[in-house]
Amino acid sequence: MEEIKKLIEYSALGLELITVVTLVAGSLFALIRFIFHLNMKADEAYHRFKENLGKMLILSLEFLVAADIIKTIALEQTLNNILILGLLVIIRTFLSWSTSVEIEGHWPWSKRTPHAEAAK
Repeated sequence: MEEIKKLIEYSALGLELITVVTLVAGSLFALIRFIFHLNMKADEAYHRFKENLGKMLILSLEFLVAADIIKTIALEQTLNNILILGLLVIIRTFLSWSTSVEIEGHWPWSKRTPHAEAAK
């Protein structure tokens, strides 16, 4: 039983490490693409940079939520930890949605309007 618990702990730690790698690699990738796109219009290069950073942040938040769920549900099942998990999921979901709105210009559940697509 102790070996399974250690494996679960390492899985959660692995997801947290993936989050860090995603943040660093994604930021470097977005920065490099931004530098190469500077020969385009500045607005378009900035929009692409912001879009790449936003997508990387959303992916990182998803990895963090998965790691927190693993740690809380599989390892530490106390009411306090479950309430903290719920609060973290709500905060990270709000951050993902607001980042998605910033990137795409509409809520994740709403359809794109033809005007929004023409603006891209």
